[in-house]
Amino acid sequence: MSTEENRAAVRELIAGIDDAVVDRLLKGAVDLHVHSGPSTMARQVDHLQATEQAADAGFVGILFKDHHYSVAPFIPMMERLMEGRGIAMFGGLVLNNSTGGFDPFVVDAQLKQGTKLVFMPTAHAANHIRSSHRKKRLAANVQLKASPGLTPVDANGAILDPVKQILDSVAEFDAVLSSGHLHVWEIWKLFEEARSRGVRRLLINHPMYGLHFTLDDIREMAAAGVLIEQSACLYVDSRFNVYAPEELKEHILAAGVAHSSIGSDLGQVDNPTPVEGMRQAAKLCLALGFSEGDVRTMMCDNPARLIGIDGK
Repeated sequence: MSTEENRAAVRELIAGIDDAVVDRLLKGAVDLHVHSGPSTMARQVDHLQATEQAADAGFVGILFKDHHYSVAPFIPMMERLMEGRGIAMFGGLVLNNSTGGFDPFVVDAQLKQGTKLVFMPTAHAANHIRSSHRKKRLAANVQLKASPGLTPVDANGAILDPVKQILDSVAEFDAVLSSGHLHVWEIWKLFEEARSRGVRRLLINHPMYGLHFTLDDIREMAAAGVLIEQSACLYVDSRFNVYAPEELKEHILAAGVAHSSIGSDLGQVDNPTPVEGMRQAAKLCLALGFSEGDVRTMMCDNPARLIGIDGK
């Protein structure tokens, strides 16, 4: 099916889902994948607007992911503006060349400024650059200078020493480590090393999109305690939709609801807002046969536990 056919199928499936049910389910939601601005790329909402919209919908947590800087240093100011709204804000650091790549000093400083989630390279990952050739899978970052591809392993497949230092820092601060846009083979090696160094909180973003996972890879990662996040933008009525609705169910069931989460991966122009994307994803899950309890597990409980909201 084409993107337009997928989007039409989504609209048809979710049309009959009760809005009041979804309103209730999203109370307590946590979105760990928000692309708000300012950014080098066009965004339809800034960080404060994204937080206000999430708070209005009853979300209790939101994490900002920019490919080229960490929002963490600005969160104390936003907390003052959002005081009393009942929503926690978090910053993620993406290890692209624009933020220092695999620089342990940058990671140490940002963790000490409050960064809660460290993403492996995305736009500057060697796998991303290869996969972006002719725009087959991952979108190319055309706004910035061409960048050398980053990989956490050497020619023999061993984890690089600076990456080991970064893993030690992630473990020290009990932060979350995300796979970013690495290749599945790199992720296996990285997460094995991360566990050996005491990293407890592991996350994989959109494993079937550009990371070359198989369903068996997802099953094995989930069995090892990794949280598997599906990006709403790839399945809902979004210009980034690349999957038929039934594939969302297949991808979730590979990990199991207990090891799955859903993040919006939204904030871009000409797309649903992050909150609207999460609403559509909740409706789609219900239409595909997941229970209300399943939706709450994936959108509220699991991401809250991963990021450490309410001591989880």
